[in-house]
Order: sequence, then C-alpha cells, then structure tokens
Amino acid sequence: MPEPFKKYFGAELAADLGRRIAVVEPSFAVAAFEAEVAAAVPNLELKGRVTAIAAALHRYLPPDYPQALAIILQILGPPIAEAEGMFNDGWMYMPLATFVEIYGLDHFDASLAALHAITQRHTAEFAIRPFLISYPEQTLAYLQRWACDESFHVRRLVSEGTRTRLPWATRLTQFIADPQPVLALLVMLKDDPMAYVRKSVANNLNDIAKDHPALVIETLAGWNVDASAERRWLIRHALRTLVKQGDPQALQLLGASGTHVTLPELLVEPTAVALGQSISFSGTLQSTATTTQELIVDYVLHFAAANGGLRPKVFKLTTLKLAPGASIHFVKRFSFKPVTIRRYYPGRHRVEIQVNGSILGGTDFELMPAEYP
Repeated sequence: MPEPFKKYFGAELAADLGRRIAVVEPSFAVAAFEAEVAAAVPNLELKGRVTAIAAALHRYLPPDYPQALAIILQILGPPIAEAEGMFNDGWMYMPLATFVEIYGLDHFDASLAALHAITQRHTAEFAIRPFLISYPEQTLAYLQRWACDESFHVRRLVSEGTRTRLPWATRLTQFIADPQPVLALLVMLKDDPMAYVRKSVANNLNDIAKDHPALVIETLAGWNVDASAERRWLIRHALRTLVKQGDPQALQLLGASGTHVTLPELLVEPTAVALGQSISFSGTLQSTATTTQELIVDYVLHFAAANGGLRPKVFKLTTLKLAPGASIHFVKRFSFKPVTIRRYYPGRHRVEIQVNGSILGGTDFELMPAEYP
C-alpha cells in the first residue's frame, strides 16, 4: 500500500528544503529546522503538516518578509511542463505557497509576484484566497492580466483560485453573493487552448450554479451559440450538478429535455453483498419516441445512513443518442470497498436509473457486514 500523501510532509521534506535554502542562505539552520518539523508533524493531518513546515520556515528564515521571500523564490525549480503535474512533480512547494498565504498579506505586490511563480511549479489556488478576501479589487486586477498570461498554470490559477466552493479551501463568500466579477474572468478563459484550463472554468461554473443556477444557465446559453466542440464539452461539464438534479433548463440547453424511454427491468446481483465486495446492476433502455433522443443516463445510489434513513448520491452512467424504437443494454459495477470520502453502513440500499432527470425505475439490495459469507 502506498503511504498517505500527508506522510511526505515531514522531516525528509524539511531536510530537502533546508539543504536547498542553505545553498542560497548559508546561515540557515538546516538541522534545527528539520528537528522542529519532525517534532511538530506526527499527529497532524496534511493541512496541519504543511502549515507546520511553513511556520518553521518563518522562524528560521530572516524576519524581514521580502528578504525571506527572495530566498524562497531562489529554490524553485523550473516550471512544470505537464498540465497536471503539480502533485507529481511540484508537491514539495506546497509549504512555500502556504508561507506566502500566512505571512505575506501585508506585502501585496511581492506576494502576488511570488504566487505567480509558485503556481507554475505547484499551485496557488489556496494561497491566493486571503488576498481575494482582503484586497478584492487589487487581486482581481492581477487576475485579469493573468488571464492572458503565457503560462497555462497561471491562467488556470485565475479560474481555480476564484472558485467559490473549492474543496478543502476557504469559501469566497463575496463571490457567492455576487459572482459577476468571477464570470468576467471566466469569459476570458472559456476558449483557452489548454483543456486543463477549460476544465477549471467548467468546475468554477459548476460551483456558481449551486447558488445561482439561472445565471449560469443564461451565461452558458450565450456561450452555446456557434460553440466549438471544446466549448460544448465545457458547457456539459459545467452543468453536471444541475443535470444530476434534473434541472429542466440545463437539460434543455444540452438537448436532452423530455424522456420517451422505458426501463422494463433493472437487475442487481447479488441482492445481498458484503462490505468490501461489489454489486452489478443491468437493464435495457427502450425508446418509445418517433425521433432520435439525446439521453443523459445517471444512476442514483441510496446509501443506508447511520440514522437508518437513506442518502441519495447521483453518479454518471452514460450519455448517448437513441434512435426511434431502438434499445440499449447497460451493465454497471459498483464496489463497496471502504474509501476515505464515504462511509458505508450495513442495511437496505437502493439503486435507481435516472434518464434526463427522470427516475425510470429502481430496486433494493442489502449491504451486509464484512464478515458476511
């Protein structure tokens, strides 16, 4: 089993960062820095470990922030060439972004310049948020320029850093209330040449849609006019939560309004499954329409909750075009192997098939304890 990601943020990383810093600043106390980090992190989770390393950097670097920042920037490696290499090649720079996030708020321009550099090696999507909160107009002015930056990492920061509900990050409540400043940035990025950036734009819009669905649908309806295949993908990805909720306007925008299809039977095997094992469910969708239909097919798993109730969760199954009178058979497997993002409880569960926002049918099954034969 691979080590948890948090384990990488400990004494070994501190020693590596310390040696790099000592090349630039020979007086840096590498051994003391490493020892402090080693003592601080054992009982901490990932964010706490990263913060502890940033705090130790603050104690052992020069007390003058601009001087300390200049040293940090000199240990950065070259920009990451791959789109999604931040956690493969640049993860060790996470404490440096956190250093700027925590200690750089009173040095706005120097800190934004540092985040511009760091985000090309790791990411500054978390670190930029305090600046957006404390200096919204000034930070938005930077982001407007960065939306045209030659680095796709920097352009992605414009979108990812302004996501109102970015997972594991501080929520940007001012943009939850009024997302127009964010939309003004996203329109600049909607046709970015990098799919990496366009996916971030879609994720940002998906966040906004949780608070302003009508605004997002109106925005994307405008973007849908004469849209390229790349922009149509962005629109579909941005509407995914609204589609799972069966929003009729979102479905209409995607050409998937109305449902003229039946589900004669839905089979689940086995009907009793032990924790750690898998179920397989299958069925056939039969068209009753006289024209070809665009179908967005999801499945809804109703998980047993701790209080004895059911918790529904919608998952993507497929998107397809179904000709008049045609049918299509589907089979899907779902594993109940324990995962960190969800806890499974024994008891009655239910699976349902949802097409274009409408539930066509479902069936129950039992999740048993792990020791079930």
